[in-house]
Amino acid sequence: MRILVYGAGVLGGNLASNLYRQGKDVTLLARGKWYEEIKRNGLSIHHYFGRKTNVKIPVIDGLRSDDRYDVIFVVVRYTQIDSVVQPLKDNASRNIVFVGNNLKTDELTSALSEKTVLFAFAMSAGHREKSYIRSVSLNKITVGNTKGTPLQENFVRNVFSGTNFKVVYESNMADWLLCHAASVIPIAFACYYANGDIKKLKRDKAYINRIMDATIAAYTVLEDNGHEIMPDSDKDFRNPKFKKKYTPFYQFIFATKLGKLCTSDHAMNAIDEMSALNRDFKEYIRKYGDIPKPWTELERDTNGYLE
Repeated sequence: MRILVYGAGVLGGNLASNLYRQGKDVTLLARGKWYEEIKRNGLSIHHYFGRKTNVKIPVIDGLRSDDRYDVIFVVVRYTQIDSVVQPLKDNASRNIVFVGNNLKTDELTSALSEKTVLFAFAMSAGHREKSYIRSVSLNKITVGNTKGTPLQENFVRNVFSGTNFKVVYESNMADWLLCHAASVIPIAFACYYANGDIKKLKRDKAYINRIMDATIAAYTVLEDNGHEIMPDSDKDFRNPKFKKKYTPFYQFIFATKLGKLCTSDHAMNAIDEMSALNRDFKEYIRKYGDIPKPWTELERDTNGYLE
């Protein structure tokens, strides 16, 4: 099975490296100086837990119309998604998986209607240095179709067969990604509130409660208008004990280097992406009425970072 990973940032680099090192036929698409670096010296990843890996992975800097892959994982920033639609349309490959933050599931499925379009989120985080990626990867990916489209679980299982990836198949990725946005955007707000120094927030229970209030308010709008709240662990968000359950999680990510790598490193280096994600999420919520006050108040206290 021929696999193309279209995009060589943190998520794409980890996905390509992990699959390649486990025997898959993987090609990586990168651009500019990063393409030259990988072509010359290989793809280097410095893992948070101490390991360093380098693979001489096949790398290309563009997708031709006659390039044919069994699956293309599109792993680009949210702000870059629109720019890859036409090259994917023109290409002969049939199976496309968009990996990462995404609130354009319906739009992309429609634009690529002649192909099988899936969506995914990989559990990786970090940032890119000049010659390597500094990251943590849990080898876990949630992937699947959107409601009303055919299940592709057997195909997905085949793609990852023989690897140590934990694959969670989901048949409602549109709502999964909406709920993910509802929880991750307030964390980005927190990073901007603290000017990237999130350790300041580890004991600020009042602010942590504000983060959860924003997510709970967004969940309420979504559920009240027919969306499924996901993952299952968040379905009890209306329970008064919900905040107590998650307070230690926020304290952990604000207090540790691992939390910084997973949150503020990305938020501070991807302000354009988080700003666009916030704009599109609010546009989605506006279909149902006003943006909840806990959300707008948290958004207001972001020190001018949002674009």
